[in-house]
Amino acid sequence: MDSIALHIDINPIQPWSEIAVTWLVEEGCNAFEENTTGIVAYADASDINQDEIIIKIESWAKTNDIEVKVKSELIPHQNWNAKWESDFHPVEVDDLLTIIAPFHDKANRKGMVVEIQPQMSFGTGHHQTTWMMSKALFELGELLNSVLDMGAGTGILAIVAEKLGAKNILAIDIEEWSAENTRENAIRNQCSCIETLHGDVDLLQDREFGLILANINKNVLKAQFEQYDKSLCAGGRIVLSGFFDTDVTDLLSHVEKFGFELEKKWNKETWAAIQLKRK
Repeated sequence: MDSIALHIDINPIQPWSEIAVTWLVEEGCNAFEENTTGIVAYADASDINQDEIIIKIESWAKTNDIEVKVKSELIPHQNWNAKWESDFHPVEVDDLLTIIAPFHDKANRKGMVVEIQPQMSFGTGHHQTTWMMSKALFELGELLNSVLDMGAGTGILAIVAEKLGAKNILAIDIEEWSAENTRENAIRNQCSCIETLHGDVDLLQDREFGLILANINKNVLKAQFEQYDKSLCAGGRIVLSGFFDTDVTDLLSHVEKFGFELEKKWNKETWAAIQLKRK
């Protein structure tokens, strides 16, 4: 069966790329890739009318006052695997980590190797925020035993945390397919210390973590930070990303109300990640 690929550039990307994925599933799209300008949504050609869905995307963008550019591509059935494989390149985080797909050769990779099958989930490592969060994990030094990966996506951060020595990891995602994809990728990487749950911040009640990782978007991070504060044990750290460098001042002003201060900051292109500690 032929497939349709919708190349969708979104400005601003966050939080709109994740929101777009949610409703595009209902329109018949069944796989997604993230990139530096937005997303690529895939669907069986028989399941969608590409002209109608493009009109819907443009209408959705106008309603939410965001900019989109959409280009559709017909992918013949016999070329699907080749197309997907040609678009998914290994990701290197300095010399520390290489993120690959199952069809990549594992030989001669730099640093730790994590193999993922993204399916419908976000977090292939290609996005600047995932790259920075991965780098942050290596720069933390010894990880405290209990780690939270909030908004796990494909589970990359949880997997890296276990490979770096964490023994008690909770990965949570609001999307059911992302939670399932995290489980699958944990097994793929021989990880046995990752508990994966489908849900939201309310799952954190009465749980404590030495490290909280949250790569979501600014508004969600601000809304959930009170619970992060309650769930962080003494001496713990919080690492956040999913926002632009221009958002950092606003975020720091918000977390200061809970007694946190900036310990470290990373930048990649226009994106940022921050590490927080209690004052």
